[in-house]
Amino acid sequence: MGRGPVQLRRIENKINRQVTFSKRRNGLLKKAHEISVLCDADVALIVFSTKGKLYEFSSHSSMEGILERYQRYSFDERAVLEPNTEDQENWGDEYGILKSKLDALQKSQRQLLGEQLDTLTIKELQQLEHQLEYSLKHIRSKKNQLLFESISELQKKEKSLKNQNNVLQKITTKAVLEVKPFCLHSSEQLMETEKEKNNAIINTNREEQNGATPSTSSPTPVTAPDPIPTTNNSQSQPRGSGESEAQPSPAQAGNSKLPPWMLRTSHT
Repeated sequence: MGRGPVQLRRIENKINRQVTFSKRRNGLLKKAHEISVLCDADVALIVFSTKGKLYEFSSHSSMEGILERYQRYSFDERAVLEPNTEDQENWGDEYGILKSKLDALQKSQRQLLGEQLDTLTIKELQQLEHQLEYSLKHIRSKKNQLLFESISELQKKEKSLKNQNNVLQKITTKAVLEVKPFCLHSSEQLMETEKEKNNAIINTNREEQNGATPSTSSPTPVTAPDPIPTTNNSQSQPRGSGESEAQPSPAQAGNSKLPPWMLRTSHT
C-alpha cells in the first residue's frame, strides 16, 4: 500500500516539534544551496525559530545586496499594481495637455511642408519663411562640414598611399641595384660564349679550306702553236680559188675555249 497524503498541522509535542524543525531546517538550507549552484540563481533564505533564533543562507557573500534588490523590485511592482488615486486624477489633465501638444506639432510639420497655409497671416508666414531659411542654412553648413571632412579624409589617404609608394620605390631600387651586377656578369659570360662559338666556327672553316682538295680541276687553257706561214703558189692553185682558211666547226668552237684565230688551219 502506498503512503497516503499527510495532513499538515502543528505538532503538539514540543520535543517532536523541535526535532522536526532541526531536520527540516537543515534540509531547507541544503536545497537552497543546491538550487543556487545548479541553476546559478540568487537565493536568500531567512528562518526564525520559535525562540527567535535566526538561521540564514545567501548565495552571495552578503545578504544585504539581495535584500536591497528585493525591496527595489517589490516597490516598483507595488507602484504599478497599486497606483495613487491622485495620480489617476491628474492623468486626464495630462492627457489633454499632451494631446494639444501633439496636434500643434503635427500642424507645424504640415506647414513646414507647405500645407494648410490658408489660415496663416502675413506675420506667421514671415516667421515660417525665416524658420525655413534658418533650417536651410543649418543644413547647408552641415553639408559643407561633411564635405570638408570627407576631403580631409581623402587627402590623408592620398598622403598615406604616396608614402607607401615611396617605400615600394626604394625597395624596388635597392633590389635592382642588388641584382644588376649579377645580370651584367651573366651578360658578359653570354657574350664571351658567343665569341668562342664564332671563333671555333671560323677556325673550322679555315681548316676545311686548307686541307680540302678540289674534286674537279678547272680546265687549263691549251695554247696552240703558231701557224706555219705558207707560200702562195698561184700557179698550182686554180684561178679564183685563192687562199682559203678552214673555219672551225661549231662543235670545236663550243667544246674549246680557245679564240677562233688559234683554231685556223692552212691548206697546202
